[in-house]
Amino acid sequence: MLLAFDTSSAACTAALFDGGACIAHRNELIGRGHDERLVPMIDELLRGQRPSAILVGVGPGSFTGIRVAIAAAHGLAIGWGAELKGMSSLALLAAGADAAGDVAAAVIGGHGELFVQQVNRNAIEASEPVRNLSPQDAASLVTAKLVVGSGARQLVDARGSGEAREAYPSAADALKLPESLRSLPARPVYARSPDARAKEAA
Repeated sequence: MLLAFDTSSAACTAALFDGGACIAHRNELIGRGHDERLVPMIDELLRGQRPSAILVGVGPGSFTGIRVAIAAAHGLAIGWGAELKGMSSLALLAAGADAAGDVAAAVIGGHGELFVQQVNRNAIEASEPVRNLSPQDAASLVTAKLVVGSGARQLVDARGSGEAREAYPSAADALKLPESLRSLPARPVYARSPDARAKEAA
């Protein structure tokens, strides 16, 4: 049994898989408060069952949200003796798009920039690396007509063409990802340096 979850966006999402099939899932758009909602959501899904594997979204996305999910994943993996792997949050977002060919995931980051990645939906594989760009720079690089995510409208408006869909990752799509995008180290992928930095000792 596999438990997958992601809190890299305004959504809190978790799903339970058995034999490759999704047997239960929850998607809630909560904005903030992932640290308070995630564990109860997982408990509701499990109903006393204990997964043997955990798949956690590692970003990029919300700095705080990513850390909430990864901290919970490590704690649960230790407690259950479960295998732990990471999955790309941007690829998870793109995997939920009902479209063929290339899809771009665009998520609002800090400083007016976007986290962007282009994914081929036919094979669900990354056709471009994760980038952290201004909407204008992203518009000049992204060729996919369909753009999904919280930053989709900004990218499409900057480009002047294409289709924008506001969307959020759903853990129910986790097994649509290829092995390469769901066997990542369970540590944060920020795509840019976090604003908060540890103060150096004098």
